[in-house]
Amino acid sequence: MLDTQSILDVLKPVQDPELQKSLVELNMIRNVAVEGCNVSFTLVLTTPACPLREFIVEDCKKAVQTLPGVTSVNVDVTSETPQQQPSLPDQNSVAGAKNIIAVSSGKGGVGKSTVAVNIAVALAQTGAKVGLLDADIYGPNVPTMLGLENTEVQVEKNPAGDILQPAFNYGVKMVSMGFLIDPDQPVIWRGPMLNGIIRQFLYQVNWGELDYLVVDMPPGTGDAQLTMAQAVPMAGAIIVTTPQTVSLQDARRGLKMFEQLGVNVLGIVENMSYFIPPDAPERSYDLFGSGGGEKTSKELQVPLLGCIPLEIALREGGDHGVPIVMSAPESASAQALTAIARNIAGKVSVAALA
Repeated sequence: MLDTQSILDVLKPVQDPELQKSLVELNMIRNVAVEGCNVSFTLVLTTPACPLREFIVEDCKKAVQTLPGVTSVNVDVTSETPQQQPSLPDQNSVAGAKNIIAVSSGKGGVGKSTVAVNIAVALAQTGAKVGLLDADIYGPNVPTMLGLENTEVQVEKNPAGDILQPAFNYGVKMVSMGFLIDPDQPVIWRGPMLNGIIRQFLYQVNWGELDYLVVDMPPGTGDAQLTMAQAVPMAGAIIVTTPQTVSLQDARRGLKMFEQLGVNVLGIVENMSYFIPPDAPERSYDLFGSGGGEKTSKELQVPLLGCIPLEIALREGGDHGVPIVMSAPESASAQALTAIARNIAGKVSVAALA
């Protein structure tokens, strides 16, 4: 006889592929209902960007269909993103932000901001609530890349401290130093002032509820990275590099810095892996070498999250304020960035529930 318990019993062996635990034991199977020969239930994933969503749903359906008398199985898929907990006594969570992800690089010019922007937009496209903090105070390019360079942000006066209202586009809330200075104005600050504005962007912005707060870090291993690691509990850091040897050397230093600061390194993203000419999309050219990201990930024992090809549309998207995951989602670069975003979301959930 079909009932709720029999449904849960056959679903117990079905595991979350990344957590390696039973969906039933993780309370990811809810609202089980039986109407005659029809079974329905809710599958609660740990992220709306789950890269294995279809496989999990299919495994659930197959398990329930082994019960005699079942003619249809309806699975309603939703998500509850787990929240990262502080690992140090002095860390203060950002109100409403469940997971903070740092996108960093050992050197400039490797496309770190392009990766950060497209990852944020790709996560938002899955239905996640996403914020983007432009922590590259000396070179705030994110407003241009998100089509927000002429935006005037609002500041709410408050006795406890002014609150900045983030700008919004493509499903992403965003703050940047670029909103607070003239386009040609250089930021000539020492470390304490840099630390102060980053903390203001963390704690004095009306972020609301966020599944992910992506932080576009400045290149290198300086004050901004140290401030982030000490101030907030981070779900992890992503290191962006190109296949070029000098880029990989700096990426290794950046990766080791996060490890020394106790920040989980989610993996390496290899950008500009190869060039795809627009007039011959079947061809590819290794302009900056090849295989460097994979080799480095193996040597340092961290995952290679993905490799992004270099296409003209990727550069154009950044210049024109329309990220490539929006402007050309079918392109090789957009497909790679979307897969990387989903991969990151999966690893963040695993880290939060480990």
